[in-house]
Amino acid sequence: MNGENSVRQVTASKVAEITLAFWILKILATTLGETAGDYVSMSLDLGYYVGLAITVAVLIVVLAAQIRSRTFYPLLFWLAIIATTTAGTEISDFMDRSLGLGYALGSALLVAGLILTLAFWYMRTGNLTVYPLYRRDSELFFWLAVLFSNSLGTAFGDYLTDDIGLSFLQGAVVTAAIILIVGALHYSKSVPDVLLFWIAFVFTRPFGATFGDFLTKPPEVGGLNLPRDYASLTTLVLLLAILYVSTRNTAKSNE
Repeated sequence: MNGENSVRQVTASKVAEITLAFWILKILATTLGETAGDYVSMSLDLGYYVGLAITVAVLIVVLAAQIRSRTFYPLLFWLAIIATTTAGTEISDFMDRSLGLGYALGSALLVAGLILTLAFWYMRTGNLTVYPLYRRDSELFFWLAVLFSNSLGTAFGDYLTDDIGLSFLQGAVVTAAIILIVGALHYSKSVPDVLLFWIAFVFTRPFGATFGDFLTKPPEVGGLNLPRDYASLTTLVLLLAILYVSTRNTAKSNE
């Protein structure tokens, strides 16, 4: 293997297989990202600047470990997803509340960022294959697209509840309907799976986020008012349990 390939190739696919368990874990990760991100910036009263700095620092460390690894580690991969969705919460809130851009403009900017990332990815590699993912440059584009997607999903979810005025459950119903349409299109084979993957990836974020808001927001705005740390811990335990079961099932099927 020459020097260029050694930089651009990894020994095994570094992305989880896209199964039903993947999407369940993605939704739980986004719920955890919402509650954990709000815990850092609001419950700890650190503010959006400090919260953003903390979550981005954690994201850099986790992604560095994920990208440097030579094989797929399920726990590390999902920790990276959680880190991107937590940072995405802070990025969205920072754009809306600290910079005053609003969720509509913030969402538009994040859509542009995602489209540009996918365009450069395609120009670089000639495809947008997510699984399996062997090229190092594709992996870098993948995580950048994940960060834009999770930030966009946060902004869109907040747009539904804060700007349009939907309740958290209504917002979850809207995003769930979009996800079901994406699933139907997948089985109809009428739309490329790569496009459907990123649409689903974006909209599972507000679905999980609105559920996180439903758990932690006060009753007067339609929430259950659970402590953010308690909601985060409960979601984390559920995520780890499902990850353990799905990993064991995968290992058994490969024996």
